Amino acid sequence: MEPKYDFRLVEEKWQKRWTEAHAFDTDPDPSKPKYYVLEMYPYPSGSGLHMGNTRVYCIGDVYARFKTLKGFNVMHPMGFDSFGLPAENAAIKDGADPGPWTEKNIEYIRSQITGMGFNYDWRREVACHRTNYYKWTQWLFNFLYKKGLAVQKEARVNYCPSCETVLANEQAEGCVCERCRAAVEMKKLTQWYFRTTEFAQRLLDDLDKLKDGWPERVMDMQRAWIGRSEGCMISFPVPDFDKDIEVFTTRPDTLYGCTYMVLAPEHPFVEELTSPDLREEVHAFTRQCVMQSEIERTSEDSEKIGMHLGRTCINPVNNKEIPILIGNYVLAEYGTGAVMCVPGHDTRDFMFATRYELPIIRVIKPEDSDVAPDVPMSEAYTDPGIMVNSGEYDGMTSPEFWNVVANKLKDMGRGGPTVNYRLRDWLISRQRYWGAPIPIIHCEKCGPVAVPDEDLPVVLPDSDKVKFVGGEGSPLASAAEWVNVTCPDCGGPGRRETDTMDTFVDSSWYFLRYCSPDADDVPFRKEDIEYWCPMDLYIGGPEHAIMHLMYFRFVIKALYDGGLLNYDEPAPRLLTQGIVMWGGKKMSKSKGNTEDPQNLTGQFGADATRLFILFAAPPERDIDWEDHIERDEDEPKDTIPPKNYRMTGMEGSYRFLNRIWRLVHQHHKDIAGFTPTDGSIGEISDEQVGRAVHFAVREVTADIDVRETLNTAIARMMELLNALYAFSNRRYDSSRDSDRASMVRGIGALLRLLSPFAPHIAEECWEALGNSESIFSTLWPDHNEEFLTSDTMTIVIQVMGKLRDKIEVPVDIDEDSLKEQCRTDKVLKHIGDKEIVKTIVVPKKLINFIVK
Repeated sequence: MEPKYDFRLVEEKWQKRWTEAHAFDTDPDPSKPKYYVLEMYPYPSGSGLHMGNTRVYCIGDVYARFKTLKGFNVMHPMGFDSFGLPAENAAIKDGADPGPWTEKNIEYIRSQITGMGFNYDWRREVACHRTNYYKWTQWLFNFLYKKGLAVQKEARVNYCPSCETVLANEQAEGCVCERCRAAVEMKKLTQWYFRTTEFAQRLLDDLDKLKDGWPERVMDMQRAWIGRSEGCMISFPVPDFDKDIEVFTTRPDTLYGCTYMVLAPEHPFVEELTSPDLREEVHAFTRQCVMQSEIERTSEDSEKIGMHLGRTCINPVNNKEIPILIGNYVLAEYGTGAVMCVPGHDTRDFMFATRYELPIIRVIKPEDSDVAPDVPMSEAYTDPGIMVNSGEYDGMTSPEFWNVVANKLKDMGRGGPTVNYRLRDWLISRQRYWGAPIPIIHCEKCGPVAVPDEDLPVVLPDSDKVKFVGGEGSPLASAAEWVNVTCPDCGGPGRRETDTMDTFVDSSWYFLRYCSPDADDVPFRKEDIEYWCPMDLYIGGPEHAIMHLMYFRFVIKALYDGGLLNYDEPAPRLLTQGIVMWGGKKMSKSKGNTEDPQNLTGQFGADATRLFILFAAPPERDIDWEDHIERDEDEPKDTIPPKNYRMTGMEGSYRFLNRIWRLVHQHHKDIAGFTPTDGSIGEISDEQVGRAVHFAVREVTADIDVRETLNTAIARMMELLNALYAFSNRRYDSSRDSDRASMVRGIGALLRLLSPFAPHIAEECWEALGNSESIFSTLWPDHNEEFLTSDTMTIVIQVMGKLRDKIEVPVDIDEDSLKEQCRTDKVLKHIGDKEIVKTIVVPKKLINFIVK
């Protein structure tokens, strides 16, 4: 009697064996090609892994194991993004020390990961909250500071009152905190920034290096966020004022039609330019604007309001005075915080000018129009055309005039052609405790001074020495003994910087530390980086396109420029997986629409769970859990998750693995010892089995390595299993060596194809075939195209679109003979006395008889 497939025993056995053998430990080996595969590391929350994590790690594990079988020296590390708000919130709520709380969560997640059979080299583990990691995050800050790429400046920043910290622009899209979804306010604070704007054009240009390896949608998101605009900078002089108002515009061709100027209420000139009799009113208006969110101020549907300052500036091309206003729709953080307004040729300006009775001048008319230049306009004209009311340039086309006026401004010393970017410097300051302290000491005499590298790390004070207070200040400011120090330059009194770094700084370089996790004198060793980097495959969600995936490109370019790296793009190949949803919404514990991976592994095992997640959809596509369950009849359709349901998708994967198990144990005694391990498939005398095996090997290899459709790779394995069962049930004779060889080599190939997807059962069945070495010490099978050529082909026969029979026919059969041979007894039985009115032939695939 064949043994039952007990996944608990099988998986526990092989996880223990892999651990004891250090099976996944990898060191540089110049004799092999290297392959560095990495999934974005998780935050160690108390709730453990979710389905999104699990899906990412399943995908990465397939590639790590596949490349191992292909003869590569594979590095596959794992770590933890362990600084951040949840640990600090736990400290505030429960009085828990964030350190032990975090370590406990790491231990739990590590056990979950191990239980899934993922092949990580745990020697290389990093965790951002440990001093041996954030010492080097602080070193990175110092490196950028010395290069002039880390600066402190005062600016209006996004502030989340719920999280009580500032946010980078990328973390506050739509004026909503990306973590807690609270409305974001604007505050003026002195903060630390990384100067990503210095790399704007390189970040944009170097996307071309990634065009063959990154999803187009991710690159499009980065292009849009960098936001390159070609236009003009224009200086508008202000009478009786020693500074000009600077404006960037993409439409200098409309400059003759500029009839007023609008400044952001927070523009630094507003206070000086406000007429004394309007100051109180302007202050009230500014306070009103500051209370509005960015969306309220800038959306197309929001009301655009403004007021006069009582001053004018000069249009530099016609020397006409135009009024200066402030408006709620102009933001100080974008462009120069000033907008030249051309109501005749901008819809927003037209509406604003109409409301406040400001002049509207036509300076461009349609090429085929005979409208008089001074006829009042009923709407803005925004297309190209012919210049009018533009002095000596009347009659010129507006595109021609664009270049003329740009060069004229340059000659006048009033601006000229320039390029502008939407990208802003990366705000890294956070008023939180649980983060890497910014290694700066503020000295009244010396100013900000970097803590010397040899004195790093600046270690966080114990949490019981910190008062977790709200407000704008950091909790670290309450640790007086920690804050008050000596200036490293002059020896005088100094105060530590009390902000900590954005956790995206931690993740901007963690993939480098994996290469040299034990280095205590450098963040990474040159020889390790030159062997392992850049990453060969990076896997994670597209939601990181404008944050992590932008930031790590910036950091790598800075390190490259500093001579520390020999490459300037961290991940030439990026795979972005789809999200896991339920009922059309992303799985989230806050929404309650989750499935716990532990429940699945407990019921069906890790291999079946891995297989199902990979089979449910191609890696880049979303998975909706609702499509893979069957609710009880009385279960409401809108209840998510339902109380009573079957995991039909999981059941299918489990049945597939059981069928493999049964086939192996049905034959293992009479076929053991025939399995090649050198990458060859071996001689298969049965033609149909040979064709099925070589076809499966070819297609699964392409599905993994070329098409990246892991779901269809599994489908090919299922087809191969069916072919092996057909052979076993119909033609197999255990007394024939040739049949035994065909069977074991077919099963051996199937197990090697299966092993990256379901490694535990693959190892167990491989051992059952008499192999003493791990299946991962063998090589991936190679197909032979000669076995895929055949003198015959299988034709599917349908009647009215329904499958009725299959036959083998010569590949060179003519259509008339095919139609005749397809009239088999089974087919004629279904046709009966009906008339065949049409015969549809799909060459080399099927024939469909239409009857009436």
